[in-house]
Amino acid sequence: MIAVSKRALLALALTFSISGLAYGETLAPTKPEDGGFSRKGLDRITAYLKNEIDTGKLPGAIMLIQRRGKTVHFESLGLRDVTTKAPMTRDTIFRIYSMSKPITTVAAMMLLEEGRLQLDEPVSKYIPAFKDTKVGVEKKDEDGKLVLDLVPQRRQITIQDLMRHTSGITYGFFGTGMVKKKYADSPAPGDFNNTEFADHIAKLPLAYQPGSTWDYSYSTDILGRVVEVVSGKSLLAFEKERILDPLGMKETAFFVADAKKQLLIAEPLPSDRKIGEGAEVSDPRVVRKWESGGGGMVSTIDDYAKFATMLVNGGILNGKRILSPKTIAYMGSNHIGPGSGVVPGPYYLPGAGFGFGLGFAVRTDAGVSANQGSVGEMNWSGAAGTTFWVDPKEDMTVVFMSQTVSQRGRIRIALKNLVYGAMEK
Repeated sequence: MIAVSKRALLALALTFSISGLAYGETLAPTKPEDGGFSRKGLDRITAYLKNEIDTGKLPGAIMLIQRRGKTVHFESLGLRDVTTKAPMTRDTIFRIYSMSKPITTVAAMMLLEEGRLQLDEPVSKYIPAFKDTKVGVEKKDEDGKLVLDLVPQRRQITIQDLMRHTSGITYGFFGTGMVKKKYADSPAPGDFNNTEFADHIAKLPLAYQPGSTWDYSYSTDILGRVVEVVSGKSLLAFEKERILDPLGMKETAFFVADAKKQLLIAEPLPSDRKIGEGAEVSDPRVVRKWESGGGGMVSTIDDYAKFATMLVNGGILNGKRILSPKTIAYMGSNHIGPGSGVVPGPYYLPGAGFGFGLGFAVRTDAGVSANQGSVGEMNWSGAAGTTFWVDPKEDMTVVFMSQTVSQRGRIRIALKNLVYGAMEK
């Protein structure tokens, strides 16, 4: 994995230090050329998405591009629900799944800035059940049969491991292996909360030794429980007080209890609701105890764009300071690069040309990847089709919202190339 150079990190910090623009200095799209885009290039994005919808690949979509504090492109196309024929509108609510992870990680980093949490601390300091968690190692027994041997951790899981997915915790709904099968065959029982979920995960074996391998996982859900323990509040209560309300993210939550707002929830195509092995798209109308910091939130395009703009501004939005610009730059550096001892696992979702920071992927190479972008870009996506990225070098945020499971990967690559292809300067 290629590390971000010191020069790139310095540029990142300088960008953050001088950038303090408000979200949507003008919410109505400004002239494309004022944001360094061409109208012809932006029209190609519209044509691409319209074709995806017209050919039955997507129900609908919303796209928002902001650069230099101005909205240079906003497009709402298609339907939010093909069954009801409700149109896609700006106030549509989406399941953002793993785009919850950056929000949870920012919450934890706020506690770090206050000296209440440290990255090198063992998770067991806050959740004792993780002290004796074992690592599952596949081996053959005397009869040549593959069995799972449980061995001790060489070191305990740290808070940093949770943030960068090097804890050894895994997911059970994709990939193969005996540990993953245990996750799939051992779901947390009943209507559980974060305390009960963390204790349940601690009883399952780790797929890798802590700190050795990047493997996508429930790590951020466990981080959410750490936030609860340290703050003395529920995850949502802490995030509302410290992140969501200050940024004006009024529609971002874990569930949609209001019957009127439930009508605004976007739905995938009826044939496109399978997230993974044995897992279907969730229903945010059903209120449960679990506040999943790793994948349980819902949001709107404007809400998430405020969060993304805060990141590209170096931790501030509309005069509300969430994190220090140095902290944002640190989160946006590669935490699994050379010297970290971490190797990518077999399901390395950031992809070629990307490392992983704290809570999201970070671009470490301008080439290599199948899509365009700048070194220092921070991004992540959701299992139901949403995605975002911030490009500090270009002072740009992009948020895309749709509910499409099967088409998500292909569309993300195409959108990046379309966006950068539409830039003139």
